[in-house]
Amino acid sequence: MIESLKLQQPQQIAGAVQPKITSASEVTDQFGKFLSDAIADLNDKQSAADAMKGQFVTGEISDVHQLMIASEKASLGLELTVQVRNKVIEAYQEIMRTQI
Repeated sequence: MIESLKLQQPQQIAGAVQPKITSASEVTDQFGKFLSDAIADLNDKQSAADAMKGQFVTGEISDVHQLMIASEKASLGLELTVQVRNKVIEAYQEIMRTQI
C-alpha cells in the first residue's frame, strides 16, 4: 500500500475518494482501515524479505539482486512508516501547544 502511493494532481485524488462521507466516525474508520492495511503490507514485505534471506542462506536461491531489492523495499517502507509516525506526533504536539 505504501509503495503504491504516488504524487497526483488534486483533481485525480478527489476522484479516487469515496463519494460522500456523512460522519466523523466514518472518516475515522476509513483512516484506521487505511493505516491497518498499510502496516499489514509493510509486515508482508518484511516477512518476504526475511524468507528470502533464509532461502539465500540455505542455498535455495542464488539471486542476490532480488534479495537486496526485497530487503531495501522492506527497509524503505519501515523508514517511511517511522517518518510518518514522527510527523503525526509532531503535529499532535503542535496542536496541544496551541492556546485556546
